[in-house]
Amino acid sequence: MPERYDVITMGRIGVDLYPLQTGLPLARVDTFGKFLGGSPSNVAVAAARLGRRTAVVTRTGRDAFGEYLHHQLREFGVDDRWVTPVDAYPTPVTFCEIFPPDDFPLYFYRQPKAPDLEIHTSELDLGAIRSARVFWMTGTGLCAEPSRTATLAALRARDRRGITVFDLDWRPMFWDTTQDAAENAPEDTPAARYREALALATVAVGNLDECEIATGEREPYAAARALIGAGAELAVVKQGPEGVLAVHRDGPVAEVPPLPVEVVNGLGAGDAFGGALCHGLLAGWETGRIMRYANAAGAIVASRLACSSAMPFPYEVEAALTEGAVTSRPTGATP
Repeated sequence: MPERYDVITMGRIGVDLYPLQTGLPLARVDTFGKFLGGSPSNVAVAAARLGRRTAVVTRTGRDAFGEYLHHQLREFGVDDRWVTPVDAYPTPVTFCEIFPPDDFPLYFYRQPKAPDLEIHTSELDLGAIRSARVFWMTGTGLCAEPSRTATLAALRARDRRGITVFDLDWRPMFWDTTQDAAENAPEDTPAARYREALALATVAVGNLDECEIATGEREPYAAARALIGAGAELAVVKQGPEGVLAVHRDGPVAEVPPLPVEVVNGLGAGDAFGGALCHGLLAGWETGRIMRYANAAGAIVASRLACSSAMPFPYEVEAALTEGAVTSRPTGATP
């Protein structure tokens, strides 16, 4: 029988084009770096960097950028067998502006439709998804068909086995949130779709904005309790400069401050946090240790320009925890 995966993620992928000049608007930027992007794809990379066997379920265009993403996934040690091409749509690209420490506007080019929203239930390897130790899906996967039905089918196949993570991942520009849409199909509102997925997940992860969309609650403890009430066994509420709150259904609570860091680009920090969260859950660590480790992984990536290629190795996370802060090191430098 094939070895099962530690982590399978499902959802968004694309090419990130990041300016190599910080503090400038895109109109004035001359040079860009090209990187693998897309939150669940980056989470798979982050977990692979920490030694986990990972794969991603997604789709690209049948184009040069799609070929690039396959190459990058393999370079990072992520299985790309379930990354398939779509003839009708181009591989998405995303630009950002970099204004440290806390302003990183994103510009998504996913029109007329992103290939990763063309995931069909019939194409899923539900046996592999069911047997993975961790399955990670995102809110973006619920924003359009056929991805929505496929994502929910994957969750139902899991039947709350193992660790099933719902990354709330609220991207309002991907949803039709017009008044007409809400009136014509109230069951298709983001809040309704989030509730449907939460009932099938064992772990929920999100920032305060995302928690508010999912539960109507913004106060961290109230949001955590609401996520648990909706079905999660573990609620992880990310609070930016206030750190992270984790509440378990059985009682354990951990509130962990952020690790001091000089921020270069904060966009990949949440994905590094996600990969490290998977790693800690698989290791069976207590909740506080998992949150400290995930915070450190996120802080390391925030100190670097890129997302995927910036994901830390275990020795880098341990060094940051030992030092109590992130010190600048080249990605992948020897200890």
